[in-house]
Amino acid sequence: MTGRSVVCFGNRAVSLLYGSSVRSLHTSVCHSSSQPKAGFKPEKVAVVTKTTRYEFEQQRYRYAGLSEEDLKQLLAMKGSSYSGLLERHNIHTHNVEHIVKSLRREGIEVRVVKRGEYDEDVVRWADAIISAGGDGTMLLVASKVLSKDKPVVGVNTDPERSEGHLCLPVRYTRAFPEALEKLCRGEFRWLWRQRIRLHLEGTGINPTPVDLHEQQLSLEQHSQAHRITTMDIQQKTGTLHESFSKPSLLPVRSLNEIFIGESLSSRASYYEISVDDGPWEKQKSSGLSICTGTGSKAWSYNINKLAEQAVEEVLRIGKSQTGLDIPLNHSFIEKVTDEYNESLVFSPDDRRLFYSIREPIVNRVFSSSRQRGFVSKVCVRSRCWDACMVVDGGTSFEFNDGAIATISMSEEDQLRTVLLEN
Repeated sequence: MTGRSVVCFGNRAVSLLYGSSVRSLHTSVCHSSSQPKAGFKPEKVAVVTKTTRYEFEQQRYRYAGLSEEDLKQLLAMKGSSYSGLLERHNIHTHNVEHIVKSLRREGIEVRVVKRGEYDEDVVRWADAIISAGGDGTMLLVASKVLSKDKPVVGVNTDPERSEGHLCLPVRYTRAFPEALEKLCRGEFRWLWRQRIRLHLEGTGINPTPVDLHEQQLSLEQHSQAHRITTMDIQQKTGTLHESFSKPSLLPVRSLNEIFIGESLSSRASYYEISVDDGPWEKQKSSGLSICTGTGSKAWSYNINKLAEQAVEEVLRIGKSQTGLDIPLNHSFIEKVTDEYNESLVFSPDDRRLFYSIREPIVNRVFSSSRQRGFVSKVCVRSRCWDACMVVDGGTSFEFNDGAIATISMSEEDQLRTVLLEN
């Protein structure tokens, strides 16, 4: 079924186009206590659910062949509570059922898929996608949505154990029908979150991703997974050079951040970096992080934030060196610390990237002109041994010596999300 979809913002109607054709979000009539109004209502919704820790253990991802009783004992030996994991699983399951029933009561066709079953076919089928889990599930869902016109909504299904920055306010977890009513009446705002796109070229790359969440790989298994897929590509194409000498756009988008570095964290990462088409600079560090405004509250923030102890020590040195009357009371130190840390956070719709070089090594061979900053584009050439480029902490790409990544933003990659007031 095709037709034009209308979303109401007060008295203003906005048409929504999906993909290359007009898709099946349609005008619906939602009955409120007053007069009916037109609103946003998709015909098909995919609900993508996280894999709970209980499911992970119970389904023998790690412990193939164990009985339920053996699993209980093994978890107890590890200091984990079987009953506790089951309780959290039941809470998550109950909230997913609540979401699904609420949607179906509105006449919406629903498909529930586990994160391991979530693929491009599911994305194409759905008019809108609901992430049922925490921020990790939301990041996975967003990574495969390449159209900026397909809405993605996050619902935190275990708010007592998950922060859920990217999800609806936690009260809508148990009051999801209220959220649907607000969508139906147009009582919401679109939040267009900028995302990162990646082009890969050169040798030492593998465009086949490894899912870190589902496979829970050890370092050895992670390396082996990349090697196997690289060999498959070589057999199909003859050589890697012929296939990837030209830039290849990866079929994922990053909502939070890209991290580039050696798989073994104790090994320094060696690479060259060019910022905004500037000169190439040799770097050795603990890795490179490049984030969006959405991701500026996540890993990037924790890489760069200052502790009050550090601020106090710097101010104390400044006072002794200058003789200035710099106050060293807790209130002033807290104010300076907060102001600096708040400067690291920027808006999700900001079109800039923010890069951070973790623990740069500076000597006569390696330099670091700037450790962090806002940019439009970053190019990185790998000189690493066993490195990876990780998208939003969950999807890994091989990134070894000879690989070149171009990291940028495009307006067409924006993610359409919903902003509801608490």
